[in-house]
Amino acid sequence: MQGNIFVISAASGTGKTTLISRLLQHHADIRVSVSHTTRAPRRGEENGKHYHFVSVPEFERMIEESQFVEYAQVYGNYYGTSTQSLESLTRQGVDVILEIDTQGAEQIRRQLPQAHSIFIAPPSLQTLEQRLRQRAADAPEVIARRLAEARSEIEQAALFDYLVVNDDLVAAENALLHIIKSQRFRRENQEPFVHQLLAGSSENA
Repeated sequence: MQGNIFVISAASGTGKTTLISRLLQHHADIRVSVSHTTRAPRRGEENGKHYHFVSVPEFERMIEESQFVEYAQVYGNYYGTSTQSLESLTRQGVDVILEIDTQGAEQIRRQLPQAHSIFIAPPSLQTLEQRLRQRAADAPEVIARRLAEARSEIEQAALFDYLVVNDDLVAAENALLHIIKSQRFRRENQEPFVHQLLAGSSENA
């Protein structure tokens, strides 16, 4: 069975990365597509595991060669999803998560209309601000910029297929899992099994 593609987006600080990490820990048939980026690695990040870290000239060469199904420039750095790596995973029957921003999600909707999109929302903007400050990973001016952009990102939630509010981490994780699992039982995804079932009955007749 061909794997499904899920686009998951959220405003910065909503807990998207934590939710996806929890899913990957418990479900081997769900994988995340490792994006390419030109930003510098953060503490603890590994090349090829968290991101494929490349130079700006290398990234721009890949753009010219149409190697990305989507790419965007965010906070002065490039981010992109390799078409080749995405197709390799779905051919293995693995459900693939694209952890990208709303700009990249729009490109995916145009390029891959079969993909399912999920927006992770905070319970409130006040909670989002508190989470960003507690994370202590960004300078105050960066936090202010992220908060200013959060509202416009949340406004785009109406363009997504599903919306999950991350108020409780366990509940939000279960909601994501239910969305992903349910797609495997759609009729079009089960057609190969039906054909196999009917072929087997004909052979036994």
